[in-house]
Amino acid sequence: MSPFKSSLYRRLLLWFGIGNLLVLFLGSLLTRGFIDYTTAKEIDWVALAQSADVAYESGGVNALADWSMQQRNDGIEATLYEKGQPLSPIRLHPSIERSLSGWLDADKDVVLHPYPGLYVAVQQVTGDDGRARQLVALSRSHARIAPQTRQLILWGVQLTLLLVLIGLLSWWVARSVARPVEALRDATRRMAAGELSTRVGRRRGDKHDELAQLAYDFDTMAERIEALVAHDRGVLQDLSHELRSPLARLHLILNFAQRSQSPDEAEPYFLQAEQEIDRLDRMTGEMLALSRLEGGIPGMNRERLDLDELVRTCVAQAELEAGVRQVLLQMHASAPLLMTGSPLLLERAVGNLIANAIKFSPVGGVVELAVQAVQGNAELSIRDHGPGVPEAELASLFRPFYRGSNAVRADGHGVGLAIVQRVVQVHGGEIRAENVPGGGLRVTLRLPMLAAAENGGPLL
Repeated sequence: MSPFKSSLYRRLLLWFGIGNLLVLFLGSLLTRGFIDYTTAKEIDWVALAQSADVAYESGGVNALADWSMQQRNDGIEATLYEKGQPLSPIRLHPSIERSLSGWLDADKDVVLHPYPGLYVAVQQVTGDDGRARQLVALSRSHARIAPQTRQLILWGVQLTLLLVLIGLLSWWVARSVARPVEALRDATRRMAAGELSTRVGRRRGDKHDELAQLAYDFDTMAERIEALVAHDRGVLQDLSHELRSPLARLHLILNFAQRSQSPDEAEPYFLQAEQEIDRLDRMTGEMLALSRLEGGIPGMNRERLDLDELVRTCVAQAELEAGVRQVLLQMHASAPLLMTGSPLLLERAVGNLIANAIKFSPVGGVVELAVQAVQGNAELSIRDHGPGVPEAELASLFRPFYRGSNAVRADGHGVGLAIVQRVVQVHGGEIRAENVPGGGLRVTLRLPMLAAAENGGPLL
């Protein structure tokens, strides 16, 4: 992942850039202030003018030029003017050069501060030869300080500011990173100690950087783990409750078999024990399937399938059981209905619905199955002509281990319809049950079909 795509990285880069700009600006500003207000060696313009005049009278223009060079090394640009003309070269800003003639004609001493960081002085001086001359001097400070010293001060101030800024930014970065990391660490420790309700929460505020996303992902993971553990605990409790009765019956049957006087007398008890073991095996398998589905781990790959063909396969598999109970299976289908899903899970769900309808159908009854497309969904409805379900119990019909008032009519453990509902939910569908006028129960499930553009592809 590129670091520039990281919001945390971009924020840190932005603040460091702003910090560097502040260092440059404040460094220059504070350096000038430091030089102007903390340097005690201020320029004596009168003494400077007399020194220039002495150099000129003793050695002429060349001596004045040497003097000007010495002053330049100390940060002052200066020379003498006589009759409005410089006696040695001097570098002046055009705006100052335009105003200089007026200052010279005023015939008085002036010290001006026309621009920030610039001082201009015009000092009257009379030489030993009786001639009037003027010192014209420019300085970046009202104090005498060499450019090298000025540069050292500038770098010193900027380095100090940079160190202070780096310290503040480092403290801010460490604080902004350490707090959410510490919150995550604390939450992880509490999770490891068994406190599954632990959440990081909104300790990161409204930020949306990687640390906030990590906290959000942790909370999502914690919620998932808590739900899975709570579900597993519930499954274990339900399973222990449901197994208690068949295990008690099995224990009683084996006790009777042990007391039998002959193998012929014990044989019926062993047959009953075998039936109870089969019941326990089926119940355990259904419980594990329900637990796996409730945990969101179907363990199946999705593939393209035809719901109409899948239902026909389930009907063919149920023909034997329906024949034993003298129940007729009738199927109505319009056209192939293509969708994506797990064939094994869907076969189990449809098989459970058909088996449930057969169990509650009267002898010689009919179970009607219809497959059709409804508003972009594949709809399967299964209706029996049995006693139906009391209206007050319809809402609880798909709850695990729920057995209504009609459960005495057929064997079961109350998990078949719960498995069907979870399979439908895993496939993004919905299921409902309703009593049909005239008797019987209709269970309808809807599953999303493939888009029209995908229907032409081959089945996997």
